[in-house]
Amino acid sequence: MTDISGELVFRRGKEVGKAVYQNRPLSKAGISERLFALLFSGLVYPQIWEDPDIDMEAMALGSSHRVVTIASGGCNVLAYLTRSPASVEAVDLNAAHIALNRMKLAAMRHLPSQADVFRFFGSVGNAHNAAAYDRFVAPHLDPVSRHYWERKSWRGRRRIEIFNRNFYQTGLLGLFIAAGHRTAKLHGVDPAELLRAGTMEEQRRFFDEKLAPVFDRRLLRWATARKSSLFGLGIPPAQYDSLITSGDGTMASVLRARLEKLACGFPLKDNYFAWQAFARRYPEPDEAALPAYLEKRNYPTLKANVGRASIHHANMIDFLAAKDAGTVDRFVLLDAQDWMTDAQLNALWTEITRTAAAGARVIFRTAAEPSLLPGRVSASLLDQWSYEEDASLDFSARDRSAIYGGFHLYVKRAA
Repeated sequence: MTDISGELVFRRGKEVGKAVYQNRPLSKAGISERLFALLFSGLVYPQIWEDPDIDMEAMALGSSHRVVTIASGGCNVLAYLTRSPASVEAVDLNAAHIALNRMKLAAMRHLPSQADVFRFFGSVGNAHNAAAYDRFVAPHLDPVSRHYWERKSWRGRRRIEIFNRNFYQTGLLGLFIAAGHRTAKLHGVDPAELLRAGTMEEQRRFFDEKLAPVFDRRLLRWATARKSSLFGLGIPPAQYDSLITSGDGTMASVLRARLEKLACGFPLKDNYFAWQAFARRYPEPDEAALPAYLEKRNYPTLKANVGRASIHHANMIDFLAAKDAGTVDRFVLLDAQDWMTDAQLNALWTEITRTAAAGARVIFRTAAEPSLLPGRVSASLLDQWSYEEDASLDFSARDRSAIYGGFHLYVKRAA
């Protein structure tokens, strides 16, 4: 059964802070970490910014697999259910993400049709979505999640009403993308014009002639040199330091390279991440590919499997510590390890190794290109895992989300 038990507690920034704080509170780095924790305690990702299709291929996800994943915006959780795994347990420190994931599961189960699901999560400007929530979804939500979605703003609007407009323009990520659009327009470029490109050659031309020069502007280079400039991407100070190693020493060069891949690396008809970044919406079904959970062909399977998912407001290490040995087949860590100290990494991999079933797989992403584990995680732990380097490079190259430096796959060695 889906866990909507209501144990969720909104402790603003506290749990996130435990994961992020690495420096003294009044130091420059410590203040930056605490600002990030405060911002991260609200909604960060209205949609996930990792490619679930690559995840599922790397995991070789099948019907017998028990998956533990970080929840984030929840698109990954729903995508994994299209492969009919035995279970998907989604864990997150962010209370807003917990409320979003629980609402998504309830909506998948109780909205009347696939068309209703698409209107709610796939398109924008549908004035009746909040009413659909009230009638079909709210009665099946736990009290704390309902409180989150039904709480009113200073304008008197309930939070759920954003689905009447464009949910994907909210959260830190939505605000970050909006800031990027404003910056580009300040320099005479409308990023949405990329969607007029009919070929990859036209995509390349638009990037080279319009978008790339913006990254040479003094204001943008100055702004992105501040660690707080990337808080909207959910990138804490420690991850900023890792990310900047991928370029020429400036964050502007790193962001330029990542945006180049997003704009030019894949045909627009195949990359809904580009649609979100440049058009601020998902494509309509006849325009381009959609996230797996919004594809009409996947709806019957997803609806049948929604009860196999559970959502947990917890720290991943603590969650795994409570599980029996050998009971997890697939682990999805997103980019969370970029935040971690060596002690936290070793604690995490101790629990991963203990709970891993035979042949288990671990996938994760990093801001920089190399895996961050060698030299930081005990050799006695890593020696029990095989790093699939060639496959990792291939998956990284094909990840349509385009913002990470590396994708990594580890497979449990035979005992």
